[in-house]
Amino acid sequence: MSRDHNAGRCPNTKTDNSTFERVEEFRYLGKTITNQNSIQEVVKGRLKSSNACYHSVQNLLSSTLPSIHLKIKKYRNIILRLVLYGFETWSLTCREEHGLRVFENRLLKKVFGRKRDEVTRKWRRLL
Repeated sequence: MSRDHNAGRCPNTKTDNSTFERVEEFRYLGKTITNQNSIQEVVKGRLKSSNACYHSVQNLLSSTLPSIHLKIKKYRNIILRLVLYGFETWSLTCREEHGLRVFENRLLKKVFGRKRDEVTRKWRRLL
């Protein structure tokens, strides 16, 4: 990024005998990098991939047979790692952070499901 490029003064970059064209966005190592340095597309892509991953293991995570600890372990090792791969380099806005929290809460609600309270015998969601 350069100030000249942002002002529209420098369309290409020249080094030695090579000329590099400036583009609005490109993919590098599975990430879409934009000239606005927006991380929004990366987060959206990660959430889509993680959602697809959840749907592939949905039967296991929503089943009542495995214990809660095993479900959480699978969630952390499979889905959460897929979402947060490379997050150390992200500079999140409040909107993207909120989207990640909503995604996580939605998945955890599906994993925990509903359970009958032993004392009151009423159905409730686990927290």
